[in-house]
Amino acid sequence: MVWLFLVSLLLSLGSVQSQGSSQDAFIIQYLERRLVQMEERLSLCEQNTMSATQKTYDLSSEVRGYLSTLSSLRSEVKSQMDSVSVRVDRVERELEYLENKIPTQSNIEMEEALLEQQIKAAELEQIKKKAKINVMNDCNTALSQVKSLKIVKKSGDSNGCWFKDPSEGSSKVYLFSGFRNNTILEYKSLKSFTKTSTPPANEVQLPFYWQGTGHVVYNGFLYCHKADTSNEILKVDLLNGTVVDSILLPGAGSLPVYSLNPNTYLDMAVDELGLWVIYADPEYGGNLVITKLDKVSLAVEYIWDTQCKSNDAEGAFLICGTLYVVYNTRYGGRSTIQCLYDIHDTIHSNESPVMFFPKRYTSHSSIHYHPGDKQLYAWDDGYQTIYKVETRSNAHVTSQ
Repeated sequence: MVWLFLVSLLLSLGSVQSQGSSQDAFIIQYLERRLVQMEERLSLCEQNTMSATQKTYDLSSEVRGYLSTLSSLRSEVKSQMDSVSVRVDRVERELEYLENKIPTQSNIEMEEALLEQQIKAAELEQIKKKAKINVMNDCNTALSQVKSLKIVKKSGDSNGCWFKDPSEGSSKVYLFSGFRNNTILEYKSLKSFTKTSTPPANEVQLPFYWQGTGHVVYNGFLYCHKADTSNEILKVDLLNGTVVDSILLPGAGSLPVYSLNPNTYLDMAVDELGLWVIYADPEYGGNLVITKLDKVSLAVEYIWDTQCKSNDAEGAFLICGTLYVVYNTRYGGRSTIQCLYDIHDTIHSNESPVMFFPKRYTSHSSIHYHPGDKQLYAWDDGYQTIYKVETRSNAHVTSQ
């Protein structure tokens, strides 16, 4: 009986313990869940805190950058204000100086009279120089018409120039192919040049490149525009290819001398009066300017501004100090002389008729006058051509 009571008691106690353990496990699970939720919230709070801290740091860096820029601008403005202040002080001193130096009315009248005398003296000097050129050369020949055409040969590129050395006693012919090169072909005579089977007597290799098609050979010296320069003219001894002199021509080389030959900026020429260079001046509306050069020293002797325009021009040449400008179209056509300028002021462009070249379709990249032969040596799309010209003297017309 006692044994049964003990057994029953033990079973009751086991049931009570089992119920207590179940409740404890539920409480523990609940606490664990709450702890996990708290940890998640703490983690989220930490992330938010870190993000806010980073944004605060970035904003602080940006503000520091703005402050640095503002400080730099402030220093720059201060420096400029100091500079302006110095300039204002200087202007004030200069104004004060000028106020003390303003001449009286009598001094102004004396200066104006002196300036007028200087202008008259300069004009007289110009007239004397023109008269000196005229008297020394006794040249009163003018172009009457371009009379006939002879196609001599086809050689080289579509652009180039060729001519005879116009110095007395020389018969050498020179060929320049292209508008940028350093090779010159020299022939003994026009006859040897005409023969396609005859090689050149000499092939000159220059230590530099020339630019354009406006070169001349005069008395054995080459006068050309040096490539990669705007206005440098070289004088080269063709016996050894060395540069003996050079000049930078002021105001030249900023525009092509002829709009239909855009690679030529300086065009050298020779006539009865000597050596010339033709170029277009943008400060003069793009009109052509002719400059007389000393063939020995390349010194500028005189400069004439002309009314002849470079637009639609393809070439030009001089005869006895008169510039004749040849015009065409960019598609090629019949070349015409529509403008001239006489340094002696004896021939006027508006009084001269338009002169036509004999060939109906041409496109010249160069035209050079030979004062001894009275012929034009032209380069017509790769063809070397010669034009005979007819000239007149006063009222007398002479066929050359």
